[in-house]
Amino acid sequence: MSARAEAATMRPLIGITGRRYRLELLKGSDERYGDRCADSYMSDFASRIAQAGGLPVHLSYDTDATDICQWLSGVVITGGQDLHPACWGGDTAVVRDIDPRMDPMSHDVARDEYEIELVRAALERGIPVLGVCRGMQVLNVALGGTLIADLPPGSVSHLSSEAAPTDGTADHLVAFEKGSIAADLFGEHALTNSWHHQAVDRCGAGLVVTGRTSDGVIESVELPGAPVLGVQWHPEWMKSADPAMAWIVQAGAERLAAHRGEEMQRSLR
Repeated sequence: MSARAEAATMRPLIGITGRRYRLELLKGSDERYGDRCADSYMSDFASRIAQAGGLPVHLSYDTDATDICQWLSGVVITGGQDLHPACWGGDTAVVRDIDPRMDPMSHDVARDEYEIELVRAALERGIPVLGVCRGMQVLNVALGGTLIADLPPGSVSHLSSEAAPTDGTADHLVAFEKGSIAADLFGEHALTNSWHHQAVDRCGAGLVVTGRTSDGVIESVELPGAPVLGVQWHPEWMKSADPAMAWIVQAGAERLAAHRGEEMQRSLR
């Protein structure tokens, strides 16, 4: 069996990031846990990646970013709390000094640092990256971009009051640039959900904007020539099938096949 044929029968390993919190946050938690922590992951990511044919694997902050990228075929940077303004040179005076393990929505510098490092390691090795909501912002900051710390109220609702999963409200229509990965996946427009108040401001090195809502808020970014996509909504929570999750698995499968082919060529020299 050729390397490419063998790779075609293998399922790409897709890494998924999460968060860390103190066990005492859990209702009815035993006090004997003290200040012990647990890592938490949104299971919808793993479920949809598995359904699309990938092998999901959860990544803790302790999983060395460079080393794990020797094994991964794709990376998903997930949503969650705001990035700390220090990551992009923003105003740190407004930051509350709260332990992120005790308040799941407070800034988590350890998570910021890990995910930024993971994005950079994945890009260096040519590994496909999907950034979701906060993850799109991490992708931008990892490449030197900046964020809007707090979107002002406008004509489009970016903080939905609906509970997940949802396909969003009628005003949250994203228009995509022709020829982009996003346009290939979603078409000219797509109605999406939305839970964010930070947003991409200045794009990082190489990133281009490929999707916006009517108020100008950036909703998708890409790195031309590379399998890199950031979306500001939550594809894992869309009721209808969202092609972004299938895309990262397909991109991972193609990367795996190419990598196996390169290994075979080296072995024949």
